Amino acid sequence: MARKKTERKSKTFSEAIGINNIINDKTGFVMGLILLCVALFICIAFFSYFSTGQADQSLVTDLRPGEVENTGREFQNYCGSIGALLSYALISRCFGIPAFIIPMFIILCSVRMMGAYKKLNLWKWFLGMALVMIWLSITFAKFLTPLMGDQVFNPGGDHGAFCVQYMENLIGPPGLVAILVIIMIAFLTYITSETITVVRKVLNPIGYIRDKVKFTVVSHDNKEANDAYDTIIPAAEQDDVLDEAEENNHTEAIELMDETVSEPVEMEPIISRKAINKREKEAEGDGLTMTVDTPNNEEKASGRTVADNNMPMTPINPREPFTRWKFPTLDLLKEYDSDSKTSYVDKEELEANKDRIIKVLNDFGVQIRSIRATVGPTITLYEITPAQGVRISKIKNLEDDIALSLAAIGIRIIAPMPGKGTIGIEVPNAKPNIVSMFSILNSKKFQESNMELPIALGKTITNDVYMVDLAKIPHLLVAGATGQGKSVGLNAIITSLLYKKHPNELKIVLVDPKKVEFSVYAPIADHFMAAVEENEEEPIITDVQKVVKTLKGLCVLMDERYDLLKAAGARNIKEYNKKFLNHQLNPEEGHDFMPYIVVIIDEFGDLILTAGKEIEMPITRIAQLARAVGIHMIIATQRPTTTIITGNIKANFPGRIAFRVGAMMDSRIILDRPGAQQLVGRGDMLYLNGGEPARVQCAFVDTPEVENITKFIANQSGPVSPMEIPEPASDDAAGGGGALDTHSLDPLFEDAARAIVLNQQGSTSMIQRRFSIGYNRAGRLMDQMEKAGIVGVAQGSKPREVLIGDEMSLEALLTTLRG
Repeated sequence: MARKKTERKSKTFSEAIGINNIINDKTGFVMGLILLCVALFICIAFFSYFSTGQADQSLVTDLRPGEVENTGREFQNYCGSIGALLSYALISRCFGIPAFIIPMFIILCSVRMMGAYKKLNLWKWFLGMALVMIWLSITFAKFLTPLMGDQVFNPGGDHGAFCVQYMENLIGPPGLVAILVIIMIAFLTYITSETITVVRKVLNPIGYIRDKVKFTVVSHDNKEANDAYDTIIPAAEQDDVLDEAEENNHTEAIELMDETVSEPVEMEPIISRKAINKREKEAEGDGLTMTVDTPNNEEKASGRTVADNNMPMTPINPREPFTRWKFPTLDLLKEYDSDSKTSYVDKEELEANKDRIIKVLNDFGVQIRSIRATVGPTITLYEITPAQGVRISKIKNLEDDIALSLAAIGIRIIAPMPGKGTIGIEVPNAKPNIVSMFSILNSKKFQESNMELPIALGKTITNDVYMVDLAKIPHLLVAGATGQGKSVGLNAIITSLLYKKHPNELKIVLVDPKKVEFSVYAPIADHFMAAVEENEEEPIITDVQKVVKTLKGLCVLMDERYDLLKAAGARNIKEYNKKFLNHQLNPEEGHDFMPYIVVIIDEFGDLILTAGKEIEMPITRIAQLARAVGIHMIIATQRPTTTIITGNIKANFPGRIAFRVGAMMDSRIILDRPGAQQLVGRGDMLYLNGGEPARVQCAFVDTPEVENITKFIANQSGPVSPMEIPEPASDDAAGGGGALDTHSLDPLFEDAARAIVLNQQGSTSMIQRRFSIGYNRAGRLMDQMEKAGIVGVAQGSKPREVLIGDEMSLEALLTTLRG
């Protein structure tokens, strides 16, 4: 009984919708008919005004009570007193003769409402006709007034007369004519591109004729080179010629296909100039045709090495002294059977899902016109076009019912699809396929990428490689429930960077509170990592106190880099490095090539719970300021709560990656919108950086693959120690004017002092290069020499002042310090 009542309610509701549609159609038709009559009435009144306007002039200008009814037939206008008043207001007081455009636009509105021209764009016609009416009003007032003679109204109306008088007072008659001509040509140019051709022909008639003539090259034996002639085609006609040629080529290809394929294949018309390599299937059922798009295979590159081994063409090579560095090869990665697949879903599964979707929508009274399926590695997107009058919200509310019918998890409805007039239903495939890191890095798109920090995240539903530039994001937040692919996503990000960047171009700071996630990258610590303490035994930071120290040290490094950018007159790290490589900056003044620094924190939530604000404040400061100096952050957490992902973090991390979460609230915390709770897990993610989130299947890179990559890198000659990050100033550190402890002088103190005095230039970078020591040790030497009175106080990025003028004075000072 309950089921019968439900069916009866659904039928009654659908009938009610049909009645409402009929009522709306009839109402629009009647309203359009009324507007048509009003427009004709105004036109008749306007025409009558030309002959009766002078007779009605005294009445409309001095209208007395009771005269509007026109009981005595005082008004001569054929449309009575209303016609006379309308004509006087619109023609005489406003726009003159061009006022006829007003009833013309009303006629367009009427035929649109009556359904005669459903695709009529009224806004475009309104703007165009309004511009034409104003232009004609001024033009008629300027040029037709002397020709009209003694008339009761100005041909351009009071509006045109006022505009002419005002503009001629400002720019004179020549300026007014010039403005009118410019507006006319600009308007005609936007109406039709032929205007440009006509103007060019008027300006250069000989050149236009010459371009239309065929040019033939004659060979030395006086024979015409018929096979090698050039025909000059104007730029405006080149697109048409190319389109025609491509259409002919596609027609020949279709004919050849029909000859070789045993079964007939129906193909859609070609609507794009790009080559479309899609296999389309058509299956009919329930009166609907579903088109299945099998995504293209990503175009593969020819080589086995991802990055470009050629040296940069600049006076200074940033890869020195490791110019023989070899980038990891694709042989280190594992290939899967799914890498060569072009069809990820069986035809039976597509048919079954299509029938279920149509049945569920029909059961709830939702009619659709077409359905289209795009098959991806793990998700199939069904795009449906609803029938006219169907509310989008009604389909959106059927999300759970469709999921129940398909017996699948993670049904996601996109209503409407961005840039399309369809509604998308994302359905997980019964057998998801692995998107390997090999297939991503072997793509031509990745290997020919010119991004500063390229990150290959995975593949979209259309099987396209999805890449982003971390340098433009500039900071990334990764979150998701445990076991949904978050750690694999971080490995994919690091792998992308290792395959593209040289050790001199990139340094990585890895923070791993769990102590096991990033341990596989320990062999490449000397090549690619950065640390605060010299000779650090554990380059991968696991201790909370070391994390705080490292983050504060990065803040110090950020300030130092900004000082260098200020001294160099550069706005960002890219401009600074370009100047340095082209000998526009002096290394003796502390300038050096700046590598990008990427800070990756695996479990940010544990750090917040342990250290709180002590961790959040330096992260926020780095995220706010460090983009220009090449320091970027990636933080990940498996606990997306407001106490961990605070407002400061969300405001400064515009890039978001959300793996599957357990609740809608978690998705809102990560992405500021729902959706992540409907993902299917195992690398299925949403990437957001403004606009709508993109659904991507994350690339899978296994631990043995990472071990092969790190082993390959570790076996090459490269930096012998991690890049040193400046030590942050401790709270109890003594000032520069404190007493010098002669018992704790550095062994290189005397040699460094002599080098400073001989060169009469004191800078930390000079000591660092001269004695091949780290930045921190060189900084301590400078502090000791400052306390000893050899150099002055620090002055930003400028070299310190040398206070001792000769070597004899220095030796006397050193003798005193020894005693």
